[in-house]
Parts: sequence; structure tokens; C-alpha cells
Amino acid sequence: MAEAEDFVSQEPHLAVFKGSPRKRRRLDQKCRVFPPAEQSALKEYEKLELRTRRVLSNTYQKLIQSAFLDDDIPGGVKYLINRLLALIEKSSLDPFYIGLFGATGAGKSSLLNAIIHQAMFLPLSGDNVCTSCIVQVSSSSCEQYEAKIHLLSDQANELSAKLDPYIQTQMRNTDGGPVRTQIWPLIKYVEVTLPRSGMIPEGVVLVDIPGTGDFNSKRDEMWKRTIDKCSVIWVISDIERISGGKIHEELLCESIKACQRGLCQDIALVVTKCDKLYLPEYLREREGRDKVIESQREAILERNETVNLQKNRTLKEKLKRKLPTDSKVLEASDLVYTVSAQEYWRQDLLNEEETEISKLRDYIRKKFLEKKRKTVTEYVTEAFGILLLIDTFNSQDGLTNEYLHLNGLRRFVEERIQLLEKDVDQCFTQVEQPLQEGVRDARAFYRRILSGCLTRSKGNQGFHQTLKAVCLKDGIYASRTLARIDLNEAITQPIYDRVDPVFGNIFRTGKDTKSALIHHIDTFKQSLQEKMTEVVLKRRWESASCQHNFLIQEINAILGGLEGHILRKKKKIYESLCNSVQNDLKPCYEDAAHITGKKACERMKDAIRRGVDRQVAEDLFERAQERMKTQFQQLKNGIIEKVKGSVSTMLILASPRGESLYKELSDVKNEYKEMEKLYKSLREIAENAVMRRGMQEFLMRMSPRKVDSPKNSTLVLCD
Repeated sequence: MAEAEDFVSQEPHLAVFKGSPRKRRRLDQKCRVFPPAEQSALKEYEKLELRTRRVLSNTYQKLIQSAFLDDDIPGGVKYLINRLLALIEKSSLDPFYIGLFGATGAGKSSLLNAIIHQAMFLPLSGDNVCTSCIVQVSSSSCEQYEAKIHLLSDQANELSAKLDPYIQTQMRNTDGGPVRTQIWPLIKYVEVTLPRSGMIPEGVVLVDIPGTGDFNSKRDEMWKRTIDKCSVIWVISDIERISGGKIHEELLCESIKACQRGLCQDIALVVTKCDKLYLPEYLREREGRDKVIESQREAILERNETVNLQKNRTLKEKLKRKLPTDSKVLEASDLVYTVSAQEYWRQDLLNEEETEISKLRDYIRKKFLEKKRKTVTEYVTEAFGILLLIDTFNSQDGLTNEYLHLNGLRRFVEERIQLLEKDVDQCFTQVEQPLQEGVRDARAFYRRILSGCLTRSKGNQGFHQTLKAVCLKDGIYASRTLARIDLNEAITQPIYDRVDPVFGNIFRTGKDTKSALIHHIDTFKQSLQEKMTEVVLKRRWESASCQHNFLIQEINAILGGLEGHILRKKKKIYESLCNSVQNDLKPCYEDAAHITGKKACERMKDAIRRGVDRQVAEDLFERAQERMKTQFQQLKNGIIEKVKGSVSTMLILASPRGESLYKELSDVKNEYKEMEKLYKSLREIAENAVMRRGMQEFLMRMSPRKVDSPKNSTLVLCD
């Protein structure tokens, strides 16, 4: 988090801003990751945010000091104090998660090491399975390397000794050395912090997400939560398994689902180990082409370009089937990267640029700057709205008894809220027909789908224990090495296939279309703002300009705050189909799990089939359909309730007062003027932040550096 200045608490209710040269130096160090043009833009945004925090802190102190003079603090003053404190304590930038999502052995750890320019930071072991849990890597201003090990239980230290003989995997070294043990089953995830990285911005978290889940329920839950909180997902697959790999396809489908239910807005396919190529075989496969290949390097570059073009086209087609055709992710020029972590260090065949590691770093910086720009813009705008209102209360002209004809405005707001409720209803109605069609498809194909999940080409050998694990986990089996099994998701997939495009349209965050929820919220916002402007212009109330501006800004803040609520509910809505089916099939799974003895595997399969048949006959899919519709209804109700409550409070604050109830407020003219300057400077910064690439990009390419060894390190075990 950006902190060029500190908050020092002098009294329980006072926050004082204090700057220091050390903090300014930290800002310079923080920006060194970026080339000159981007450094300039980032510094401007950081300074703008910090100056805004200083203004808010000073204003907060004045309000607190004034309020202490009166035992009976008006509700409006309490509202302002709470709003100011919430803004002061608001984080500069939430962590920006980029998930490296790939099967075991795909090269995630090697890729991550290359991106952070630390050759052996995450352990590598050739072809052996290495990463066994989620690893988060970020940078900070700390002086040493730090690692926090998050355990499954707050008694995991004591439990470890007792469970040693039962859970450890003993591995004898090939050189005849001592036996090594693995205690990964006790670990939920690992959090690693780098000291002052010159490769990734502070605030970016790279997450190594192994396999397709984990058989431990807590670790599997963590696996799913981690995917959903990633803003960007890179699906990692090595060059030898990029075509036809079942697990690779499953990971890609899981990533697309994250776009639907979670925070993910960008997906890319990263093909690793692209320096691997057997030249004689490649030359034989390309016979007949005009271009002559004379070296291993030329062959690698040609092959990588071909893979890039083919996979980019394939990925776009897959995304178009699941997402709206004008989704932001489909506008990306690069959806596929062909990288080589080994050649990044050796550079025997490829130079650094050709390994495309630097290209991924550019991607990270670009996404980070986009988020920083958006966060600071929203922060400064909201702060300006609060200062507008406070300054209004200290203006005699602002207390006019005929301000904005508020009774008429209230009636207008009530009418618009009713219209918003109707529009949201119609927006959510879009999903009803796809739901019905999906239920029809699920009824038609569930037996075939279930049979495919329960049948193994090599027979039941070794499948009995897996199937029992599936039943004990309510239809789900996750393994670090095998493909994920989820019977509930499998038989509801026909419904999702119908619903996905419409669902994406409803919750789109990019282009504004009438099918999107955000369109109706924006329409409501604009109607209120236009009405207020109309009233002010019609009555020529120059004295009301401050109140008018406050209301405009406050509406933006209120409706902007709905975004988090909608995102949280979106995930619950999307998962409601699968969760409903899983809940209804629990008795079926429990019955099958208790089957033992001769031909237990086949009898378990029969029990599952009979149980699903019975539930389908009793409207299994129809109940799931109704539960999703109920979730949509609850989201609509939540939106309307939040809008009603917030807008009502806003209008009360702007109401005329015969005698000022805000006499306690100190004069904040200076703070208001400074905040006004900061607000106006937003546009200037945006104009100066236009990136001038070309030569600057070339100059920023970093030559290989000496790899620092983690001399100082801290290891922390966390509950």
C-alpha cells in the first residue's frame, strides 16, 4: 500500500498526518519497476492520493474538535465524521492477484522465478512433483525475505508430531542419502514476500495455483477462493501438452467460470518450455514449406509463432461461446504467450525479449497502472463530494429555505427507484428462458454425462477408492495429479451452457448495453443528476451550486459502492445451480459411500445412478432453477434497499435548515479549496499519463542481473 506519509494517533478520535523523507524515498523505490513515462504517471497518482488523505485528515480533526464542544452531536455531523474516517482508513490499493493456474509439471514455479528474476526462489525438482500447495509471491519495502506458512488448524504444530507416522511421505534420495519427509498435508497456503523487487510492483500478488484442487476439503476450498479473487488468470501449459491435454482443457474451463462468478476480467494462455524442440522431427513435419530453416533458433521461433496464432484463435472461439462477444477480454491483442524460463537465464538459443518474460512483466505493469488510476480517481472524487457538503454547511447562502425544492425531488427519486426496480426485474428476466432450456437439456443428457463420469476405459481397477472418496465428499474428488471429478457440476453443465452467455451479459462491466445490470444503475444515476441540474438552472439558484455538486458526487459514491455487493452476490448466484444439485444428492452419495464387499464399485455406481434418477424424477433440475431465480430476486431486493437507504440519507443532509444544525462545524474553506484543486488536477494527470511506448520500451529492457540469494529470511507459521 502506498504510504508516503504516516497517520499518528494523538487522541482516540484524532488522526494527524506526518510526512518524512524516508517515505518519499520509498515512493521513488516503489516506482523504479516502471519505465520513465509510467513512473511519472504513478508518482502523480500517488502524490494526488496522499495529498487527498492529508486534506481529509485535517478536515476530520476540525469536525471532531468542533463536535466535542457539544454533547449532542447532530446526526448529519456523525454521518460526515464516519464518512471521513472510512475514507482515511480506506486502503490505497487492494492486492492485485494474478493466478498462475496449471497442472503439475507445467512450469509454473520456473516461470514465476523468471518473472521476479530469482533463479531458484521457488524450489524446482526437474520432473518430480514440487509445488504441493498454493504459494503467493509479492514484494514490499521490507529489508528481508519473509515467508508465512498458513496451517490448516490452529493446533497444527502439536498435531504434526502426533500425526507424523501417518501422514508423512517418505522419499529416499537417489544418492543413498537420508530419507526426506513431506508435511504438505498440514499446510493450507504459503505467503512469500520479496524485499524491494525491481521486477513486480508492490501490490501485485503472483499466485502459484497447483493442479485441479485438493482432496483436503479446507485446501480445496482455499483453491477455489483463490481462483475467484484473481483479477487475471494465466493458464499455464507446457509446449508438449498444449494440444489435446484433458487437464489443460479443464483448467481453461475453470478459468472461464472464474470470469463468470469471480473477479477475473482477463485470461491468457501461457505456453511454457518453448525452447524444447527436436529439430529433425520438426523439419520432417514441415516439409514442403518455402521458407528454409537453418538453425534450432529459427525453428523454435517459427514453431512458437504458429502455436501463438493457432491457440489465440482457438481460445477466442472458446471464450466467445461462454462470454458476451464484446467482452473486454476478447479485445486483448495478446491472449497467448510462448515463453521459456530456461532460455531466459541461459540465452543460448533465444535472447531475453524472445523468451517473452519481459512481455509478461509489461502486462503486469499495465494492469497495475489501470487499477491504480481507477482507484485514485474514485477516491479523489468521493473525497471532493464530502468536502463540498461540509463547505456548504458553513455557507449562509447554502442554507436557503428554498433549496432545490426537495419535496418535489424526493417524489422524483421515489418514482425513479420504482422504475429502477422494474428495469432490474426485466434485466434478470433474461435468464429465465435459458434456464428452462438448460433444464430440458440436463434432463435429456444427465444419464449419458453421469455414465461418462463413472466409466473408466481400464475398468474398475483402482477406481473403487476414488469413487468412495467422491461419495464421501458429496460428489467431488480433487487430486493434485488427477483430473478433478465433480458429478454435480457435470450433470448441471447443460444448464450452464445455456445460461453462461446471458449471465455474462447481465454482469458485464465493460461496454454499456441495455441487457446489462450496470446500464440500468447508470441510467438511474444519470436521471437523478439531470433532474438536479435542471432544477438549479430553472430557478437560477447560484447559491445552490455547492449542494448540487455534493448531490452529484454523493450519487456517484452511493452507486459506486453497489459494485462490491453485486460482485459478492454474483458468485453466489452462479454457484446456486451446482450447490442446489449437490445438496439434493447428498443422501444418494451417503448411501453409496456405505457400500462395501464384493463388487462394491459397481454397486456404488448403481446406487448413484438410481439416486440421481429418483431426484431427477422429483424435479432436481427444476429446484436448482428456482433457487437461482430466488438468488436473482434477493440481489434485486438488496440493490433497491441500499439505494433507498443511501439516497434518503443524502437528501436529509441536503435539506434546508431554518437554523443551522451544523453550527458546530469549523470553517473548512482552505481544505475545500485545496480539494477542489486536487479534483481538477485529475484530468491533467490523466492526459499526462498517456503512455509513449516505442523507444522507451526498448530502453527499459533490463539486462540480466546478478541473482541475489535470500541471505536474510523470516519464516512464520500462521493459523
